[in-house]
Amino acid sequence: MTTPDTRMRRLPERGGKDFALACEIIDAAKICHVGFSLENQPYVLPMACARDGKELLLHGSVASRLVKGLGDGLPCCVTITHLDGLVLARSAFHSSMNYRSVMVFGRAQVVEDEQARQRGFDALVEQLVPGRLAELRDSTGKELKATALLSLPIETFTTKVRTGPPDDLTSDIETPIWAGVVPLSTVAGDPVDAPDMVHEIPPPKYLSRL
Repeated sequence: MTTPDTRMRRLPERGGKDFALACEIIDAAKICHVGFSLENQPYVLPMACARDGKELLLHGSVASRLVKGLGDGLPCCVTITHLDGLVLARSAFHSSMNYRSVMVFGRAQVVEDEQARQRGFDALVEQLVPGRLAELRDSTGKELKATALLSLPIETFTTKVRTGPPDDLTSDIETPIWAGVVPLSTVAGDPVDAPDMVHEIPPPKYLSRL
């Protein structure tokens, strides 16, 4: 079986194979993008994700094209990117972004073991909203039967990170143009009650940690 060539050809100093860093990027994610090719048509789908040790977890309907394709052994590439800032140089060419990203390559497997499935589904819930799992009702058998859990080994991967200020040409330093970094972050807003709530329940305390 051929394996992806994960060598960095463009700015290789920003890339790496640090497993701990890859896990850190995955653990901070609320969404990933899964790329695969089916019948000569490429697809890239956004999905929730989580991690169980050395495995990247994905889930979806058992009837979905992604689950069926990946479950049959199609190779895939999962990417995660955190955008941390806009890097504004004195020229368009040297302007950039600060970011943390990871690409994981491989073939996913459908998780069949019931204990592993439950652990994986729990991890996905906690990844999105830590603390939420403790108060949710148990999933029904019908719901669990309709949902597939996929596991992708975090083995063939590459990370890429940029931090810091603009890297302007020395000849541009005296140009009277503002240069610097505009930090970016995802910020949770105030919780909004569902319109069909029957009971007057204040937002749970764990939401304040978001």
